[in-house]
Amino acid sequence: MSPGRRLTVALVGLVALVVIGWFVKDNTSGPPPGVSKPVVTSAAQAEKVPGANSGLDIEPLSKLPAEASATWKLVESKGPFPYPRNDGVTFENWEKRLPQQKSGYYKEYTVPTPGSPDRGARRLVTGAGKEVFYTADHYSSFVVVDVTK
Repeated sequence: MSPGRRLTVALVGLVALVVIGWFVKDNTSGPPPGVSKPVVTSAAQAEKVPGANSGLDIEPLSKLPAEASATWKLVESKGPFPYPRNDGVTFENWEKRLPQQKSGYYKEYTVPTPGSPDRGARRLVTGAGKEVFYTADHYSSFVVVDVTK
């Protein structure tokens, strides 16, 4: 084989390796931005934490901001809420970040943000199946809340 032919074969092989590596990286790098990664939960944990089978990360209530715990206590005692016109209203899940359910299934509650001039972006969203979800970024992402921890 001539030196020119060897060089051509080597370059074609190199380009092929780069293209294959690029496709493999794109297909194995995880979910696209803004999409929660699937969480592997044990069957026992899924039974104990409502909403654990949603594919969202699970966070203990104790790891969330203290205001989330205070809001959860208000939810459990049915208020009074700091924003009565906005707390306990139907959350429609327009962003489709939570499992699809019929309208009225989810309710939302404000988690106050210290220093914010308005309600802020943090919310607890509860489901009729006793699920509790938390968002710190106004519905862009959620975690399942384990309210027992």
